[in-house]
Amino acid sequence: MTPRSPRTGQHPTPPQSPWAAVTSGLCKSFGTGPTRVMALDHVSVAFRRGEFTAVMGPSGSGKSTLMHCLAGLDSVSAGSAHIGDIDISRLSDRRLTRLRRDRIGFIFQAFHLVPTLTALENITLGMGLTGRRPDQRWLAQVVAALGLEKRLSHRPSQLSGGQQQRVACARALIGRPEIIFADEPTGNLDSHTGAEVLKLLESCVRHLGQTIVMVTHDPVAAAYAHRVVFLADGRVVDDMQAPSADTVLARLKDLSGHRPGSPAPYSGPAAAR
Repeated sequence: MTPRSPRTGQHPTPPQSPWAAVTSGLCKSFGTGPTRVMALDHVSVAFRRGEFTAVMGPSGSGKSTLMHCLAGLDSVSAGSAHIGDIDISRLSDRRLTRLRRDRIGFIFQAFHLVPTLTALENITLGMGLTGRRPDQRWLAQVVAALGLEKRLSHRPSQLSGGQQQRVACARALIGRPEIIFADEPTGNLDSHTGAEVLKLLESCVRHLGQTIVMVTHDPVAAAYAHRVVFLADGRVVDDMQAPSADTVLARLKDLSGHRPGSPAPYSGPAAAR
């Protein structure tokens, strides 16, 4: 029997897991028979709360597929994927939609802003569609953190690419998700604007306590993260802390010679579950 608090008589709140997202033995395949492709091959990895993680690897390594499975955008073939304490691979479509709405944020290479709406309306659109109202203090904090105070009445055509991506970042943050998945968020930006967006993402982690998992092919972008997880041939092959652009580039060059089917050199900890 769970003990009750001596003061309130209520069950104490269990401690929150340090992990925002975890996979265990995650497999994802496409096709059947001789055309079957194993995009993810028994991937076990964990993403800590309040951490900025980059996911990298050669083309076809499975990095985008991993993000899509973790975000509930793709089903899993075997194994499990958790957001917090919820195994999303076991959820019905309705519950999965609700979880994505309430607990996950998305930032994509394409900004996906509605051209007829203002920046503020784009930021709050998702909440409005589900009948929720944004917390005005949190909205003000997010807008200030992203430097959008003077751009809220502007439509996307009146904003630069960097400003549009800031609006997309604010839209992802406004619902206070447990985790944000960013898929090549600087892919459509020049190097200067991309650096500004990456600094903003890192600031959201440092000052707002956000958890961000970013798929990128760019070693410079990955260097803004606290950690880089490397994939090759659908498997985790390395886990780098405190990355620099040079160390990431060197590791990617090593992976470019990684032969399909060869043993993965990664020997770090498995998923924390």
